[in-house]
Amino acid sequence: MAGSHRGQRGGTRAAAREARRQQARKRNQTIAAGVAVVVLVGGGGVAALNAFGGDKAPGPKAGSSPTDNKSSQSNVLSDDKVLLDAAGAKTLGATGAWAVTGTAGGDSAPDTSFACQLQRFADPSGLRTWVRTLQNSTTKDTAVQYIDVSNDKATAAKTYNTVVHWLSQCTTPQTRLTAGYVTSGVGQTGVIAVFGQVPGAKSTKYRTVSVTLAGQATMVVEHDTMAQTPPKPDVVLATTTAAATKICAETGGCPTGVPAATPALLPNTDTPGFMAPVDLPLLSQVDKPWVSAPAQPGDGTGCEKLGLKKAKPTKAGTITYVAPEAKVPTEFGMDDTVVKFATAAAATDFVAKVRKNVDACEKNVSNAKVQSTGTLKTSTISGKSWTATYDSGNGKKYHYRIGIAGSGDRAVYLLFPVLKDLDLTDAAFNETLARAVDRSAAYQ
Repeated sequence: MAGSHRGQRGGTRAAAREARRQQARKRNQTIAAGVAVVVLVGGGGVAALNAFGGDKAPGPKAGSSPTDNKSSQSNVLSDDKVLLDAAGAKTLGATGAWAVTGTAGGDSAPDTSFACQLQRFADPSGLRTWVRTLQNSTTKDTAVQYIDVSNDKATAAKTYNTVVHWLSQCTTPQTRLTAGYVTSGVGQTGVIAVFGQVPGAKSTKYRTVSVTLAGQATMVVEHDTMAQTPPKPDVVLATTTAAATKICAETGGCPTGVPAATPALLPNTDTPGFMAPVDLPLLSQVDKPWVSAPAQPGDGTGCEKLGLKKAKPTKAGTITYVAPEAKVPTEFGMDDTVVKFATAAAATDFVAKVRKNVDACEKNVSNAKVQSTGTLKTSTISGKSWTATYDSGNGKKYHYRIGIAGSGDRAVYLLFPVLKDLDLTDAAFNETLARAVDRSAAYQ
């Protein structure tokens, strides 16, 4: 038994990942073209809608700037006085002085103004678009306000959903969704997403982005800052509330109730129950985005002995995450397997069995060396992670990070092959395992 599976792992796994890289590359091209399914967030619900088209170079937008000769079609937000000003930006940080650094409208707007934006106009056929940028001269923090005004409220709702989908399926390299919130008391509905980028030596760049639907308008407010820990949503919530109040008299959808931000991940409607690529961990060497591709559930690396057929789950599936455009070995990637059972007890038993198998692996598999890298224990999640090394006997060793965790009637198995200069910290892997379990709640 010892070493009998190593040849298969070295060859078959690489071939399988290469096939998935090709699938993922095609999917990435589709995403880049803006062909997607968008989500509807509101009242805790999620629904699917068809997105309308658009490209990176739209034609003139009616009323899109103060100098546009078609602006007589509508006067909704036709004056930039309704935009966020330096005084309003003080809620983003009292230290230092904020100043407006630029205001653009319509075709003068940049192709990308905020995090994860896929095309210049979220509503290519809308009335007008405003983009205002601000900067704090002391802290070097920056902010942007983006507003797309649609012809009617129904179209604005679709525009809002388009922007939320851009965030939830973000393809910006080296960007991870750190936290998410659903807002209330700000416009009709809204979300806040906190994105972290590859950490620096002393701090990390965080981009906190709010999206708000206010009648005919979809508004984005983004605050970029360097910090050692992820920022709370409070300051962006306060700024968004003030900004929404300034425009709602013209657009409709004025805020009601006390502004609040409730923790909730942006929904992943592309592969419900699995992580979105923006959930994946960050590696400084991988400067291309993660993308996903379907895969077949396996039995593990040798220690786990998942035995899915014998376990008799009601449903099981696997998604592989790869970076098809990155300069990494073919074996690079991460597998996320979600297993759903008829009862929570059955899921708990499955997780316990896998934990027992891995913990005892060195005794049962002579060429294996296993080390625990942490446990997960919250009010809803229980699990464990390890590193496993297999000696092939011909001078080669294969290294993996393995994680298993359960919540309710679901179990999640995570596998990450460790390659030269391509590894995660224990904390990063465990955080990813926890994220995968959180996402599994949508697996039906």
